[in-house]
Amino acid sequence: MEFNIMGPLEVRAGDEDRTPTAPKHRDLLAMFVLNARRPLTVGRLRDLLWPVEGGDRSDSLVRGYIGELRRLVGKEVITTVSGSYTLAVSDERLDVCRFRTMVERGDYEQALSLWRGPALEDLDPRGERWQETARLREELEELRLLAIERKVQRDLDRLRHREVLAELRRLVADHPLWQRFRGQYMLALYRSGRRVDALAAYAALRDALDDGHAIEPDPELQLLYHRMLHDDVSLHVSAGPPVLLPRGVPDFTGREDLLDRVVGEQVVVHGQAGAGKSALAVHAAWARRDDFADGILYADLRESAGPAAVLEDFLRWLGCPAQAIPASLEQRERLLRAYAANRRLLVLLDNAADESQVRPLLTACPTVITSRSPLAGLPGASRVPVGVLGADDALDLLARGSGRERDDALRRLARFCGGLPIALRVAASRLAARPTWTADYLVGLLEDEHQRLDSLHAGDQTVRSVFTIGYDDLPEPARATLLGLGALSAPDFADWVAQLFGGQAEALVEAGLLETHVIDVAGQVRYRMHELTRLFAREQAGSPPLGALAELALARVRVSRFALVSGEPAAAFATREIRESVEWLLAERPFLIALVADLHQAGLDEGCWQLGHLLAPFLERHRFLADWRAVTEAALASARRLGDQRAEGLILRDQGDLHLAERDWDRAHDRLRLALGLFLRGGAAGDADHVRRRLGRVHLELGRLPEAERALRKCLDSARNPRETADALLVLGAVLHRAGRLEESAACLTTAAAHLSDLGDRHRRADALLDLSSVRLAQSLLPECRTAAEQARGIAVRLGDRLLDARALLALAGVNRAEGDEPQALDLAARAMRVFEEAADEAGAAEARAVLDPAR
Repeated sequence: MEFNIMGPLEVRAGDEDRTPTAPKHRDLLAMFVLNARRPLTVGRLRDLLWPVEGGDRSDSLVRGYIGELRRLVGKEVITTVSGSYTLAVSDERLDVCRFRTMVERGDYEQALSLWRGPALEDLDPRGERWQETARLREELEELRLLAIERKVQRDLDRLRHREVLAELRRLVADHPLWQRFRGQYMLALYRSGRRVDALAAYAALRDALDDGHAIEPDPELQLLYHRMLHDDVSLHVSAGPPVLLPRGVPDFTGREDLLDRVVGEQVVVHGQAGAGKSALAVHAAWARRDDFADGILYADLRESAGPAAVLEDFLRWLGCPAQAIPASLEQRERLLRAYAANRRLLVLLDNAADESQVRPLLTACPTVITSRSPLAGLPGASRVPVGVLGADDALDLLARGSGRERDDALRRLARFCGGLPIALRVAASRLAARPTWTADYLVGLLEDEHQRLDSLHAGDQTVRSVFTIGYDDLPEPARATLLGLGALSAPDFADWVAQLFGGQAEALVEAGLLETHVIDVAGQVRYRMHELTRLFAREQAGSPPLGALAELALARVRVSRFALVSGEPAAAFATREIRESVEWLLAERPFLIALVADLHQAGLDEGCWQLGHLLAPFLERHRFLADWRAVTEAALASARRLGDQRAEGLILRDQGDLHLAERDWDRAHDRLRLALGLFLRGGAAGDADHVRRRLGRVHLELGRLPEAERALRKCLDSARNPRETADALLVLGAVLHRAGRLEESAACLTTAAAHLSDLGDRHRRADALLDLSSVRLAQSLLPECRTAAEQARGIAVRLGDRLLDARALLALAGVNRAEGDEPQALDLAARAMRVFEEAADEAGAAEARAVLDPAR
């Protein structure tokens, strides 16, 4: 059952008319509808039914009317509780409520179809009988005019200006001071070819306002008048609020963690070339389209003639007549800010090169700026860095763009694209355009580094072009930096490397050809170059100065290495200096390992083997065995290519040390025997003694104790300095310990520790102390055992050497177990175990497991 009061009172149950005919029944029903779902007492109803008489009627008369009305419309419609009566119907059953809802959600035509006249037109024609009637009529009339205004605007937007002209003429006549109707009427006349009539309609309103109120028309109507006066052709087309966004990419993938951050007060979306900054910004803007009722302005700053041209374009789209746009940049800025004020606009400025392009275009509206640079000169802006896609998102983009199944071939293709969205989209487009091609076939084309950029093109889309844009605008020093860095294969590099090639790393970041990676453990800024950018750099003419880089790297590594393995008696390095050396080497390790390979590849064999040899003590100390193996292989090949026997012998000796660290005694013996032969043939007696000491260690590990002792005694006899003596005593102490000659072993190790202390070699002194602690434990001299282990641990902690610290923890665990403190022993062993496992030190982990579970 529906209750309608817009116009005469009406009650309908489907097609059946159930409107009461008795006057008091109609009045009573009107009161119930005006107070729907609100409990009304008999006294309140009496006052409403006889407002003039002051409700001077009996309660029984009112109840009688209510009973008769309930029989007509249903007792379930008019309910009674505790002497109060309620019209219990939902909003959908009341035309007034449906009308409000339809206007609110924009269903103007349906809302207006409910209108049959002023509310309760037949019961209170003058709106004086009930207060509720007058208030309701005012509200509904405002909503009706609003609905008419917006319906007419829709018609104008659809270019139905001739169809609405007659309706607008009536509306202007009925509401001569309603300026929105006047503006719509002017626009309909103007578009119908009646420009003079449109201007006359404005003049009539202006005269009426001036005569009666001494005011001018609203600014919006004044602007419309001036646009018509100057015959602004943009008025002939109405597309609604301007939405200038380009079409979003159909295969947009991932970036869920960034999308919500893109649209804000002022946001800079920045990243390297081809990272998909524009695609992200456009996608986010389309997703938020409904939040900006007054439109979205867009400009590609790479294609614009400058801010002045963009300002003119924006002002035209916002309705400013061409003749009203000022000539100067500053005046255009102010006018744009005035037009944008209080509007729900979004502005997207794409491909900004620098801050000067952006500043004149900033208003109070939310603004998104995409740039290869983070545009640090825009204070207060939030920044959204955009990197390459992760493996899953990259694969998804390829699959969606190419229409292929996600398989291993597509995964290989994604890896060759390096997660760079532009490369992924180009590769997907090539596959989509060539159904007969397989992903494996395209992978085969990309495998050749020299042809990869040539193969990454699809029509006018090329990966090379996105790099060319940034490269063409670079000054010559920045181009030299790009060329030098492109010759390297390292995953990242610090600024000291870029300085050698021209020091223009930040310029390359601004151009999107390099990205800031991290601040490393040594406090250096590290930069990273995408593999495809590297290939582009290598295409450019010129020869990078790798020789100069080799010399610089060698000098830096020598300084750091010297602090770690000093053999000079007076070279006492502070703990801070040693720690800084370790931190620098840890930070630069991947770069230096890659540089050894680059030098070998470039034929710079002298720098290759020297750098590889200098890195050996650091790689050994920190158990970077895989890196050490790669370094020695490249260094040995370079040494042999040079024909330098001593260089070859030193690298063979390093390989022997590597196999000792790997506990591969046979291969260690093989490498060391080859090195010894080269040194003996070359007359390098000192080098030969170093090898013999290592061979003594091999004999020890193979259980050949007499051979080991003979070799080491010979080394002691020929030792020429405290370093060589200490090294021989250190291994001899281990041999004597294994032979059960504990006091002799302790004497050797104590003397070795003293020499190493004098030399300032803290690492090797800690090694001697740990070996001494093991001997003292075997002698059951627990206080001396603990003292040596704690001294070793103190050195490890001060140096920040975690592996050395773990070995000291194991020594202390043995002391605690011997003293009967099993829980403390297990705790120390467990802490050591975690360090060994994190460092992938299998030998150390095995020793820790033996302490934790002696029965194994």
